[in-house]
Amino acid sequence: MSRYWSAVVHGLTPYVPGEQPKLPNLVKLNTNENPYGPSPRVLEALRAEVGDSLRLYPDPVSERLRQAIAMRHEVTATNVFVGNGSDEVLAHTFQALLKHDAPVLFPDITYSFYPVYCRLYGIEYQQLPLTGSFEIDIDDYLKPNGGIIFPNPNAPTARLLAQPEIERLIQRSAGSVVVIDEAYVNFGGVSAVPLISRYPNLLVTQTLSKSRSLAGLRVGYAIGHPDLIEALNRVKDSFNSYPLNRFAQAGAVAAMEDQAYFEDTWRKVIDSRRRLVAGLLNLDFEVTPSTANFVFVRHPRRAGAELAAQLRERGIVVRNFQNPARIAPYLRISIGTDAQCDALIASLREILSESAAESSSSGHPQLS
Repeated sequence: MSRYWSAVVHGLTPYVPGEQPKLPNLVKLNTNENPYGPSPRVLEALRAEVGDSLRLYPDPVSERLRQAIAMRHEVTATNVFVGNGSDEVLAHTFQALLKHDAPVLFPDITYSFYPVYCRLYGIEYQQLPLTGSFEIDIDDYLKPNGGIIFPNPNAPTARLLAQPEIERLIQRSAGSVVVIDEAYVNFGGVSAVPLISRYPNLLVTQTLSKSRSLAGLRVGYAIGHPDLIEALNRVKDSFNSYPLNRFAQAGAVAAMEDQAYFEDTWRKVIDSRRRLVAGLLNLDFEVTPSTANFVFVRHPRRAGAELAAQLRERGIVVRNFQNPARIAPYLRISIGTDAQCDALIASLREILSESAAESSSSGHPQLS
């Protein structure tokens, strides 16, 4: 029945989200979810929202939530835009701020939704190669463009771009919008939000899915100059005036207000990341420096897809990307609880030991 599709749909290659397998007793380390549940105050807020008021529409401007976000980041509510997950916020950003005559610039290895949005909205784009160590070279972006966007830390590489380099990029790109996607910044990075008071061309996006354990509620936001926020609101109100339901707004407010719980959980994730990296290095893995709630690793003697398949046989799911080919040898591993990370290390040790034994018995050393 595809004869009824529009030409745009025929040309789309949709984003492929991380698998959500329905296997029992699974160690799920493939979609960067927080291993710890949301704040108890979030659960209380959700229970309080159950009632007759569900027959009414939610607040279309999410005033309480925007105020809570503004207070946390020391900005005003006029600097804040909220949406149904940061994916929706980013979608509106491409439509509202990045659709110009010149191409949008972003890394060749990055969040794969960016080219999807460009193709959906008919936006010209150019992907700029990361360095050999998977870093962004700011000098590559200092040329005419219709906007710049990248995650910081980057995904799936986990590498963080230093604040002085971000500021240099913003200063040298005054004629276009620079979007910093900070989905993972709360696990050891430094946010660019304080820079918005000085640079009207900066937009910073964040999500409550990762560090605040609310992937299931779908809440994201952007912070920037009021002129940028107005552009996002114009697109939002031309698409869906009620993107956040009552539960999402209530839960998100509670999450933003419970700073102590937030700090406790991200510290646990950072501690577990440190332990996991040590274990991986002990098994001869190469680990890209990470300030995210995941690590990006490769083994010099084993293919990424092969390792992922063997881990899955043992009930552990991690993510392997086949495109671009440059990152096919790598695994992206979400940081789980210490018990989950220990299970991963034990399985990898077993897999590598079996492989070494097979190689020894065959008389053929494994190739890198």
